[in-house]
Amino acid sequence: MTTNSAFTLLELIVVIVILGILATLGFTQYSTVVESTRLAEAKTRIGNMRQLATEYYWKNGSMDGLLDEDLGVNNTCTSSHYFKYRQSHLSNMVSLNATRCTTAGKTPHATREYLYYFAYYPGAGASGWHCYYTDDNSPCFGLPQ
Repeated sequence: MTTNSAFTLLELIVVIVILGILATLGFTQYSTVVESTRLAEAKTRIGNMRQLATEYYWKNGSMDGLLDEDLGVNNTCTSSHYFKYRQSHLSNMVSLNATRCTTAGKTPHATREYLYYFAYYPGAGASGWHCYYTDDNSPCFGLPQ
C-alpha cells in the first residue's frame, strides 16, 4: 500500500494567493511606516522655524511682515530635504508648513503630496500638528486637517 503525501496544485495555488495578500498588506504598512519616519525631518525643521517665529513675534509684537526668509526657508524642493517649507500667517497666528516633495526633492519622492503643518499662536502659546493630502484634503497619519 502506497500513500501519496504531495501537495495538489490547488493547495499550492491557495498558499501562493494567501502569501500574495499578506505581502501586499505588509508592503502597504511598511510604506506608511517609512513615510511617517520622514516626518522627523519636518518636525525638526518646523521646530527651528517655530523658534525663529517666536523671536520675530516678541521683537515685533505680531506676525505682520513675517517672511519665509525670516524663518530660513524658501518654499522649494531641494536634494537635501524630503519637504519644501514655507509659512503663512495672520497677526497672531503662524502656520509652519512642510509640503512633501513629489519631484526635485531628496529621493525617494512621495507618490502623493501632503501638507504637514504646525499651527502656532506665539502670544497665546496654543499650537497643534495637522496633516492632509493635497489632492483630496483627506487627513494623513491620523492627524486632524
